[in-house]
Amino acid sequence: MQVEGGRTAAAVSTTAGAGWRIPLHRTTRLGSELRYLAEALQGESLAADGVFSARAERVLQLRLGAPVRLTPSGTSALELCALGLDLQPGDEVILPSFTFPSTANAFVLRGAVPVFIDVDPKTLCLDPRAAEAAITPRTRALVAVHYGGVACDLDRLGALVAQHEGVALVEDAAHALGSSWRGRPLGSFGSVAAFSFHATKNLGCGEGGALVVNERRRLARIEMLRDKGTDRARFRRGEVARYQWRELGGSHGLGELGAAVLLAQLEHLDRVTARRRALHARYHDGLRELEASGHVTLLHPPAAAQGNGHVCALLAATERERDRLRAGLAAAGIEAAPHYEPLHASPFGRSVGRCAGSLRVTEGAASRLLRLPLHHTVQDGEVDEVVERVRMLLRGGGLAGRA
Repeated sequence: MQVEGGRTAAAVSTTAGAGWRIPLHRTTRLGSELRYLAEALQGESLAADGVFSARAERVLQLRLGAPVRLTPSGTSALELCALGLDLQPGDEVILPSFTFPSTANAFVLRGAVPVFIDVDPKTLCLDPRAAEAAITPRTRALVAVHYGGVACDLDRLGALVAQHEGVALVEDAAHALGSSWRGRPLGSFGSVAAFSFHATKNLGCGEGGALVVNERRRLARIEMLRDKGTDRARFRRGEVARYQWRELGGSHGLGELGAAVLLAQLEHLDRVTARRRALHARYHDGLRELEASGHVTLLHPPAAAQGNGHVCALLAATERERDRLRAGLAAAGIEAAPHYEPLHASPFGRSVGRCAGSLRVTEGAASRLLRLPLHHTVQDGEVDEVVERVRMLLRGGGLAGRA
């Protein structure tokens, strides 16, 4: 099935993209989804940890080099990360304010205090200098959110946690499947890592996620936490005669139908990633002149970080201009969207967390950022049209009265 030349025949619009001529996201079938679903329905069980779950986990494990367990969502995977770290009430977890609430919720559910810090203006990933300044004797984890599929500075973050005994590095790699840092896949650096396979991600099964356990000593306990606090995984492997309730746990397994769709998607990861990288580069080539003239700012990852083309974002000069640009694109049937609202400024964030240092970059990005349509079925001509429309709106008088 062709990807490179434009839309595949199997492209299916998501609900969020319905009605848009060029939507921000699009859910697609990549190959064997229907066949695998039929096989799953004919199998012995649709519950978690079946045949397709094992196959999908094996694909991910070969890529990441560590045990992987599928979960119902990326949020669920993050919650397992927090459970596996055995956090206690009052422990502190450092994370960027510029992220989705799931990143913080996972740790707040364990009674931990989220400590919100700023991001690097070139990548909108967690700023290592801000992280270092935020560490206290109560710090138990540092969460590296790889925004837009671009790696945080893992050299500096790895060195930082190594200097502080009892502080774990957690990777929120929800955006980052197929991305790397110095050639090593994201998700393989932290003690634990979480991926998302939500419909808006590069590969998706509607709702789904995965937990990566790089610190092997945590695996047995995380397996129990994932399966209602029981040692059923050991029972299935014949390691114990019966399974028992061992500790507090939850239901964090992905059913066979979701796993079947996910496996079909994973089989095409490399070509989807290559296509999205090419589209991302095409956007940047087209927008470079606007950046040089000061109309927009683009994100520029370091050479060590190879992204996966998950997000293409620009930062307008002002919030007002960003909103006008979004409206002008919408009038042409092009969906564009802001992204996160800062967690530190949210009602719940103010009640449960604290800030460490200035969050000026976060606040500026949240008010000026606009994401452009990027999914592997976008045609080259559509990217060119979006770029031309942005140029016209910003330079051709389409946004009169710049603030």
